[in-house]
Amino acid sequence: MAESNKKLEQNQEEKPLSFIAMVVLTGLVGGILWSGLAQIAYVFNFTEIRQNVILEPWALGDWKNGWLGTVISICLIGGLSIIVALIYYATLRRFQGIWVGMGYGIVLFLLVFFVLNPIFPGIPPFGDLTRNTLITSVCFYVLYGTFIGYSISYEESENKQKEHSEKEVPS
Repeated sequence: MAESNKKLEQNQEEKPLSFIAMVVLTGLVGGILWSGLAQIAYVFNFTEIRQNVILEPWALGDWKNGWLGTVISICLIGGLSIIVALIYYATLRRFQGIWVGMGYGIVLFLLVFFVLNPIFPGIPPFGDLTRNTLITSVCFYVLYGTFIGYSISYEESENKQKEHSEKEVPS
């Protein structure tokens, strides 16, 4: 009898992620995805910058240059990407379209290659970078910014549309 009063598991609705949880997940996936693809670009000599540069200032030993260092670096970039996504959420989520995300990616590129460059000895000075490295890096940062920006602003738009439709139709 008690079971007949309960809903069957297959009939229960899955609760959607909260907006902040979606932002965190977007940041993590974006960081891991795009840094993983950037590492593949390094393997195929499209860029001279490895993902392991993030470990250079802090980690000791040669392990950071092997596969373990690469995996840890990509995961660390995924973690830092959560912070980048939360900053986008706090400042730019209301803007629609891909242009804001692309601009955000360019700002991140400029931040890493000009402001943070002295921290990472594995990234040559901007003027010493090859054309392939510059083009590949800008493209990855623009794609990353677009991924983060469009995902978050789309979800913001969907939430506003849902709230607006709930206000119009009384329950």
